[in-house]
Amino acid sequence: MSLIAGSYEKFIWGFKLKTLKHEPSSQNLTLTPLFSYQSHLAHITSAAAAGPAAASGSADDTIHLYDLPSASSLGSLHQHTSSVTSVTFFTPPSLSFPRNLLSASADGSVCIFDTDPFVHLKTVLVHKKAVNDLSVHPSGKLALTVGRDECLAMLNLVRGRRSFYCRLGKEASLVKFDLGGERFFMVTEEKVGVHEAEDAKLVTEFECQKRVLAAAPGENGLLFTGGEDRSITAWDVNSGKVAYCIDDAHSARVKGIVVLTRNDSTVDDPYLLASASSDGVIRVWDVRMSMKEKPNPLAEANTKSRLTCLAGSSLNLKRPQMGASCLKEEPDAAEGE
Repeated sequence: MSLIAGSYEKFIWGFKLKTLKHEPSSQNLTLTPLFSYQSHLAHITSAAAAGPAAASGSADDTIHLYDLPSASSLGSLHQHTSSVTSVTFFTPPSLSFPRNLLSASADGSVCIFDTDPFVHLKTVLVHKKAVNDLSVHPSGKLALTVGRDECLAMLNLVRGRRSFYCRLGKEASLVKFDLGGERFFMVTEEKVGVHEAEDAKLVTEFECQKRVLAAAPGENGLLFTGGEDRSITAWDVNSGKVAYCIDDAHSARVKGIVVLTRNDSTVDDPYLLASASSDGVIRVWDVRMSMKEKPNPLAEANTKSRLTCLAGSSLNLKRPQMGASCLKEEPDAAEGE
């Protein structure tokens, strides 16, 4: 497993999670540095990783690409004309290398790229103000966005156009699909709403102690959140109750969470979770230890910088032959409202 983290200081940090010793009852891990350098001209806002590829978006309007196995730069993408606010990969279950990269920006647009090679396919204007977050459905056929215009939008990735747009009445900062794509989560300040993906119906809503800054879906109906309370909370999305919590996981606010699940066949231990804090510390946890009074991190790295985001991927050294993009160019049609 590899982790990448972005910072206010314009630096990108790469780490590889290595096993020092593996026994049936214990596991000693370490975060080994892969790379660290100033990759952008302004602070890094978002990061994504899938297989051997990683990407970071910045307030300098660019996306930087990385090859994790060789710890090298693949260059930059310059399609955006304003700050990049979110980047994410889509990887089909049959592939170990992502098929598409999607990015959102402060001008309300979303760019769609083919990753083999990295070619710009289309730019779609989705929101009237900045896009706060972007999430791709596991099928790769659609994506959800939330923006500063207090709206939720849906992108049809087959046709490459906006297919749904509705006003929420309040600004959502994060939107995430669950692992199966049957539900999605929207974060507004300290509240998290669970919605049905089919009709956006609100299933349940739970309230955290303080503002939520990071969220990641897990297996068995769990959602992990972190933020200004400096803790990592696992929520049961069916009941809306807390399943367990790692109190005071960091000494500052949590800015990123990465969950390893059994859906990733290359991962031996599905109970690992990584978190990053604005104090520069990245920690790896065994969520099974959260039942203890004071769980200790399995591995830790201190970047000594103000971290803004965290992404993770299992390293895959082979790049399979890429298939066709999920986007098919078709004649423009009126956008649904």
